[in-house]
Amino acid sequence: MSTTEVRDEPSHANGILPPNLDLPYPDSPSEITANLLKLTELAPNPRARIVFKSLISKLHEFISQTNITTEEWRSGIEFLVGLNEASAPRGRQLNLLSDVFGMTALVDRLNNPRIGNATESSLLGPFFTEDAPDLLFGESIASEGIGENMFVEGRVLTTGGEPIPGAVIDTWETDGTGLYDMQHAERTVPDYRGRLRTDGEGKYGYRAIVPVSYAIPGDGPVCRLLQSLGRHNVRPNHLHVVIHAPGFHKLVTALYPDGDPYLSSDVVHGVKKSLVVKLTEIDDEAEARKRGFQKGTKFKLLNYDFVLVTEDEWAGARRT
Repeated sequence: MSTTEVRDEPSHANGILPPNLDLPYPDSPSEITANLLKLTELAPNPRARIVFKSLISKLHEFISQTNITTEEWRSGIEFLVGLNEASAPRGRQLNLLSDVFGMTALVDRLNNPRIGNATESSLLGPFFTEDAPDLLFGESIASEGIGENMFVEGRVLTTGGEPIPGAVIDTWETDGTGLYDMQHAERTVPDYRGRLRTDGEGKYGYRAIVPVSYAIPGDGPVCRLLQSLGRHNVRPNHLHVVIHAPGFHKLVTALYPDGDPYLSSDVVHGVKKSLVVKLTEIDDEAEARKRGFQKGTKFKLLNYDFVLVTEDEWAGARRT
C-alpha cells in the first residue's frame, strides 16, 4: 500500500480517528490508568470529562488496592450479567443494587442538602404511580379493615412558617401484609395511595393504616449478594409523601414511625433521624367516628408539618 492511499476503516468503526496523543504501550498497571485518563480528556463535554476521569481513577484504584484476582473479576462480571438479565424489563435489580450499596441515598443527600428547618428528603422508591385517586380532607387512601387505623394530619409551610395553600400531596404505602398495590397481580384500581390538596391554611388530613416493614424481593441476584455479606433485606415501616407547590422545590420524602427494629439498618439507607415520627394512640369512639373510621375505638394519630423550600433556597444550598 502506498503512503498516499487511504485505508478503509474497520467494519462498524464509529468514525473517530486515532488520537494525536503520545500514548506509551500499557506495559505496567500505572500506564494503563494514565493512558485511559489521557483518552478521557478527548471527551467534548466538560462535565463528562470530570465524571469519567474520577470514575476511572476510583475503579482502577479499587482494582489495584484489592489486588483482585482474574477469577474474582470474572465472577463480578457474571454477577452483573445476571443482574442485567434479572432486571428485564424495568431494571429493578439494577436499581436495587444502587439502593442497597447506598448510592441512591448518597445522590439524594448530595442533591438535597439540609436547609434550616425544611423537611428532609427521602427515597422515592419504585412504587409511585400517576393514577392515585383525588381525595377530599379526611378521606381514606386505604381499603378499610386491612391494617391498623391511622389518621395523618398537619400543615404544609414555608421555612418562615407561613401556610402554603393548594399544595398537592401524593401519598402511598403498603397494605397490612407489606405489599404495595402494584405487587398484587389482581390489581384493578389504585389502593393505599391518594392525592389531596392543602386548604387555605395549609392544612391536610387523611385516613390510612399504620405502615409495616417489608422485605425487598428476595429471589434475585441482589438479595443473594446481601446474604453473602451477612446483611438483611428489610425496609422499616414508612409512609411515602411527595409535595408540589408553585415556586417551591418538589419534596420527595417519607415518614418513619419510631420503634421499628430496622430503622437504623434500612436496607436501602433511606431513613433520616428527622423523619422518624411518633404515633399517638387514641382510644375514643367519638373521636374515631369524627375522623371517619367506621369501626372500633382505637386509631393511631400521625401529626406532622411539612416545610418546603423555595426553588431559590434550594438552588442556593445546592451551590454551597
